[in-house]
Amino acid sequence: MLIFGSIGAFVKNINLSSSEIALLRGVIGSLFLICASFFLRQKLSFKSIRENIVILILSGSAVGFNWILLFQSYKYTTISNATLSYYFAPIVVIILAPFVLKERLTFAKLGCIISAMLGLFLIVSLGGNNTSGTYNHIVGILYGLSAAVLYASVILMNKFIKNLAGFETTLVQLMVAVLVLSPYVIIKDQLDFSGMNSKSIIFILILGIIHTGVAYYLYFTSIKELKGQTIAVLSYIDPISAVIIAAVFLGESMSFVQMIGGVLILGSTFFSEKLETRDQKLG
Repeated sequence: MLIFGSIGAFVKNINLSSSEIALLRGVIGSLFLICASFFLRQKLSFKSIRENIVILILSGSAVGFNWILLFQSYKYTTISNATLSYYFAPIVVIILAPFVLKERLTFAKLGCIISAMLGLFLIVSLGGNNTSGTYNHIVGILYGLSAAVLYASVILMNKFIKNLAGFETTLVQLMVAVLVLSPYVIIKDQLDFSGMNSKSIIFILILGIIHTGVAYYLYFTSIKELKGQTIAVLSYIDPISAVIIAAVFLGESMSFVQMIGGVLILGSTFFSEKLETRDQKLG
């Protein structure tokens, strides 16, 4: 989670378009995980992959474009705003679950939605100037929310994947993301890497190897040993560390009102995950 929390600080220092960064992240991350699977003798179940191929293609495509939108969010607003708007994803899941998973929308879950909406309102409307310096915070937050919607769709689609381990699912989704993003980047950006300097090259390698390959491997090997509630609690190291890293290394700050909004959003997602865990035990 600490590794994930530092993504924004690295992306902001890579002199490439968001789609090029996303493509290179997918390529490097996929290659790392493929090498890791051979080294660790992690076998892939090709039969299960074929059985889930449609969902894997859709979810992998969503992963790729989710990265693009998140990286765009970093360009238009602060890491804090981008991260907090991105953490709206669990609330989006609650909103869509009654339609996709036929789950019941309880008053407690509705309270989480309202609380998160209020937090977002405080960040957008009362958290400072909407346009300041090189930032356009409204646009950046909208990119972050769009990324959250795509990430929520990945969460929901993954619930329909059968007989595949998390490592296998992630590896296939990364490879699909590369295949889908390649023509998009070629058409949109012509794969122009001429503007890359040595710092950008180092940071893109770190983003692909550490933030994707290593972080995903650590995540999926650790969740096997942890309870669901523990995972939910530890996941909040990501946004909290992102805000701290942005403040220490990039000099970004949040107003008191924005902090309250962030607490409302993160608190809402935390309680929504506790409610889901409780529902799973009762179910």
